[in-house]
Amino acid sequence: MSETAEALERRIDDLRAAVRRAVTAGDRSRAQTLRAELRRAEREWDMALDALAPPSEPDPDEPPPADHRAAAALLPLREQVHQALTMLGAPAAPKLIVQVHEAFSTGEMTSARLTSLRRDEERSFRSAPHARPYYLCAALTADLLAPARGLLAVSTWSMSTRIIGPLSPRVDFLTAAARLAEEIQRLADPGAAARRLLWRFAANIPGAGTGPDRMTPEAVAAAARAELALHQDADQRHRDSAARRARDQLDEVQQLFGSRFVTVAGGAGSG
Repeated sequence: MSETAEALERRIDDLRAAVRRAVTAGDRSRAQTLRAELRRAEREWDMALDALAPPSEPDPDEPPPADHRAAAALLPLREQVHQALTMLGAPAAPKLIVQVHEAFSTGEMTSARLTSLRRDEERSFRSAPHARPYYLCAALTADLLAPARGLLAVSTWSMSTRIIGPLSPRVDFLTAAARLAEEIQRLADPGAAARRLLWRFAANIPGAGTGPDRMTPEAVAAAARAELALHQDADQRHRDSAARRARDQLDEVQQLFGSRFVTVAGGAGSG
């Protein structure tokens, strides 16, 4: 028997808290397993929410949105941003988050609405630490452990995932491209906006295709994974080293939102 939307919401909250505990404990394997279970629960919640909607007469001049898009439109802004970041799997700038939202969801989202979101999240964490299952936080620069300018991340991610080292912008770009391609493969009709977004990624990945008509999600994912194999190990070593320094040198708030020295640019939107 399928779970109700309310039961799924409780399970999602429990899973997010469990992910946070696993990440805090440094249990990467368990965190990955729990994240996969969390993504499944979120998809089930989308479907359960759609089942609650009353039937309506379709507009003959406008195609009906995909199920996951209709459900996402009902979520608060921070939940929509969380969904986009979870899909990307890497820190990202507001512009890319908005593009992902437009490609896979309905409802308005603008970069301007995201400008103060991280500050709001920091204030919320400072006033009531860990009251929420997750927080939208900062990516941290590997050298200064300062917030990387304009990049949002998720507090339940491992510290190393939120670190931006010399190779990280390219690695995060390729990670996001592969994950978006795999998401599109799962959709019966991803829509023109999703295909355009994937093509913009593919244009900066050798072997991913030379145009919208010749590009396929499978080719983009394969090309992105192939290049990732060249950079990922070196990038991970750099990130892990910086993550250890962050855990040793920063307090709990600073580990999420960075120290206050300088900010630098970078992230998954870099090609």
